[in-house]
Amino acid sequence: MVRDWNTIQKGLDQAISKSKFGRFFNLEARKTTFTRELRAGTATFLTMAYIISVNATIIADSGGPCSVSDCTALPANQTVDPTCTLDPNNKGYQNCLSKLKSDLIVATSLSSMIGSFAMGLFANLPFGLAPGMGANAYLAYNLVGYHGTGPIPYRTAMAVVLLEGIAFLCIAVLGLRAKLARLIPSSIRLACAAGIGLFIAFVGLQAHQGVGLVGPDPATLLTLSACRSVDPASGECVGGKMQSPTFWLGFVGFIIMCYGLMKNIKGSMIYGMLFVTLISWIRGTSVTIFPHTPLGDTNYEYFKNVVDFHKIESTFWAISFTNFNRSQVWVALATLLYVDVLATTGTLYTMAEIGGLVNEEGGFEGEYVAYMVDAGSTVVGSAVGVSPIATYIESTAGIREGGRTGLTAVVVGVYFGLSIFLTPMLTSVPPWAVGPSLVMVGVLMMKVVKEIDWENVREGVPAFVTMVLMPLTYSISNGIVGGIGVYVALGLCDYVVGWIKWVVEMKRMVARERNQISAAATTTTAAAELRNVESSDPVRD
Repeated sequence: MVRDWNTIQKGLDQAISKSKFGRFFNLEARKTTFTRELRAGTATFLTMAYIISVNATIIADSGGPCSVSDCTALPANQTVDPTCTLDPNNKGYQNCLSKLKSDLIVATSLSSMIGSFAMGLFANLPFGLAPGMGANAYLAYNLVGYHGTGPIPYRTAMAVVLLEGIAFLCIAVLGLRAKLARLIPSSIRLACAAGIGLFIAFVGLQAHQGVGLVGPDPATLLTLSACRSVDPASGECVGGKMQSPTFWLGFVGFIIMCYGLMKNIKGSMIYGMLFVTLISWIRGTSVTIFPHTPLGDTNYEYFKNVVDFHKIESTFWAISFTNFNRSQVWVALATLLYVDVLATTGTLYTMAEIGGLVNEEGGFEGEYVAYMVDAGSTVVGSAVGVSPIATYIESTAGIREGGRTGLTAVVVGVYFGLSIFLTPMLTSVPPWAVGPSLVMVGVLMMKVVKEIDWENVREGVPAFVTMVLMPLTYSISNGIVGGIGVYVALGLCDYVVGWIKWVVEMKRMVARERNQISAAATTTTAAAELRNVESSDPVRD
């Protein structure tokens, strides 16, 4: 039976490799086969599928286009409380958030499908694309803010993403990407990845988007939480510290992820999320995501549909340029462009190196098109309401399975396309299932710190400032600006001190020259006087 299957598989691979389809993807030239590419695409999707629910949940925290006008009015006087967007019991606003999350689930899957298809068909590279981690958190929590409490409205933020994608596309077309990347010191570039990892992990440890291990404290700002009950307004612990059932369920999911990655099991993050999610779908438990409340009942009825096609409504072309007179908009544009250029450059070269695609000149086939695909996908993402699209480092899972051509990326795109029809299930993934995956992403992004030269203070201090400011100020841009500022300040100090030393040395040289000239003049004068004395001496005459 096994032998027959192997024979059939070998015949299928040979037939496809010699067909127009196989020649289009250069299957023989890159020493791969059709079935190997299918396995590689499946492995890549399993390792990055978590982004569907994670990205939708993060961006939904911003409130998207939902506003006070969507809130249910108070029954007493039929007025709307301006703080209703922060009330978890306001039915009108919560319904808007539920629809928003469904829109974002479809938008994430759709943009990932288009980006992966484009990477496979145009660049012929085995890389999967999806909304990038870090950029989504920056957009949701720094720009728009939790439920719209930030400095920039959601529609303006999407306009920023659109312009960032266009700017990156122009940079890619003109070939300026490498020059722009080299403007930033290597220590800052490495620290940015680690700092964003810390920021993402910090988000995953909080209650709104994660397991709720940490919470606010009036004395220390932050403290250990995981409480059984919290104040819905402030988020402070009311009672039962470290007794939250959802936290401990999320912790078990985190251990599953860690063990799977430790044993190199593909899809480990999905398995951990799946374990937590399946248990949370059981009604009548202390960890259910479907409590017996009006909102819980509504969500449960939608969940029972399992398969459904949801049309994007609230986030499609939700773009506005009306607030571009604010300085925060231009800071956000520069930050997103910087992070996108550096992340894409590093990710593409790393995966090309792993796949053995890099040539003797240091480039790889399809490199030029790959950058344009990445940038163009961001433009598409902004149109459907998601953060910048990025090439995922998780694509290395497929490369290790033998994926070498764009067919792997096309398979990833097919899987993302199928997930569009699973919106009822994907919108029902609880925060305590998402949180562990965010922490794990942070862990994986921290590995770059070993490449920073910590013995060199000029490199180490700016890197440390960059890493620390991102989570502690809840802002990726603050970390970048702070790190670059310290690096420039240390460089200026070094330059000024060097200039002062040069000036002092020049003064010493001038003084030394003057002394030598004076000494030489004195000697000449003395010699002349001596000659005069000798010539006028009558005794000698």
